[in-house]
Amino acid sequence: MIAALVILALLLGSLVLLWRSQERILFQPPRLLEELPETGRVSYDAVDGQRLTGFMVGDPKSAPGVLLCFHGNADLAVWQLDWARAVEHRTRYAVFLAEYRGYMSLGGSPTYSTTKLDARGAYDHLRIAFGIDRTRMAYFGHSLGSGVATELAEIHPPTALLLQSPFSSAHAMARLIVWPPISIVWRAISRIHFDTKHIVSELDVPVSVAHGKRDRIVPFRMGIEVYEAVKRKGHLLVVEKAGHSDIAEIAGEAYWRWIAAALNPDSSPKPSGSPTAPGR
Repeated sequence: MIAALVILALLLGSLVLLWRSQERILFQPPRLLEELPETGRVSYDAVDGQRLTGFMVGDPKSAPGVLLCFHGNADLAVWQLDWARAVEHRTRYAVFLAEYRGYMSLGGSPTYSTTKLDARGAYDHLRIAFGIDRTRMAYFGHSLGSGVATELAEIHPPTALLLQSPFSSAHAMARLIVWPPISIVWRAISRIHFDTKHIVSELDVPVSVAHGKRDRIVPFRMGIEVYEAVKRKGHLLVVEKAGHSDIAEIAGEAYWRWIAAALNPDSSPKPSGSPTAPGR
């Protein structure tokens, strides 16, 4: 009896700890050590008044469209500037790198709920300040950002949705990082409800996916599960030797062809549907 009570107490304690700390596990803002560049930097507000910062690369007025981007949990928008410049150079799309509250020395604390507000803030800023309507806006999300971008797409559909190293759902990720029995009650204790696989199955938008087979953070199988669930399949890029954050470097030109094709889904052939589309 005593042993059972101890086990029960440990289980309840674990549930309470997970409930209180789950968003600190999900959101891990790195320290910003460098000075922020002023070129292309813009400030705007989320709908709750939180001040946010982002970076615009390229000229949104002359570009064929704008790619609104959301990064992963231990990343920063400013660290994606070189990537954004490469996207703009190769596709002519302007790129907007959105930041979350609590990151890049911004105030506030990042949570699942506030990512919705921050994503909506970036979307509204592009629409109001730059005059970009949804017919000229595509979304990109990497890792955690794939969930943020997908949830925004559910409410404000873009012309295309690009997901790099996406996870299928928060529940599926929880099974990987917490004690398995706790995942059984995940829905009861979780405040994090990303469900990318379900949303893309109903989303009437071309969705393209890129994933590395050696990804140790988000399993490769999750990217394939997301792509197979997509209602309107865009383009799939599987990169044999890539991990979680080196897909562009490892895939090389194949990656940039994927970006270009995903941004122009109506001007290039549709994939065959095979979950092993050629990578490198």
